[in-house]
Amino acid sequence: MAENGISISEIKNILEAKGIRPSFQRISILKYIMEKMDHPSVEEIYGALVNQIPTLSKTTVYNTLNYLIEKGIITALTIDDKEGKYDYIEVPHAHFLCIKCGKIYDIELDSEIYGLKSSEGHEINDVQINFKGICKNCK
Repeated sequence: MAENGISISEIKNILEAKGIRPSFQRISILKYIMEKMDHPSVEEIYGALVNQIPTLSKTTVYNTLNYLIEKGIITALTIDDKEGKYDYIEVPHAHFLCIKCGKIYDIELDSEIYGLKSSEGHEINDVQINFKGICKNCK
């Protein structure tokens, strides 16, 4: 997974490699997701960045997240029915949602699962494996 302290130039390179113009807002949103690694929601992203970027709107956050999803940089998690959560796609991994505390944990996966092809010839672009239960801290 990503490490804290990701440089602006690294973020720019990631965006440019996917054909995205690296605006200040896009860089800030992606940097926040990569550094926090706690699967933030739109509300959390907006709340964390609005003081730094007074012109930031929730619409801009939504639009940026959707664009980053479309370009394959982040994914929208389907694990939490209450609110959308977002995650940087650095390496294939699954997610575990604690039904007591609500925290989402990353779980490493064998990367071979992402190389699978459908027997019907479909191309698989995204795989989400989610687990729900009680985390070790809540047991």
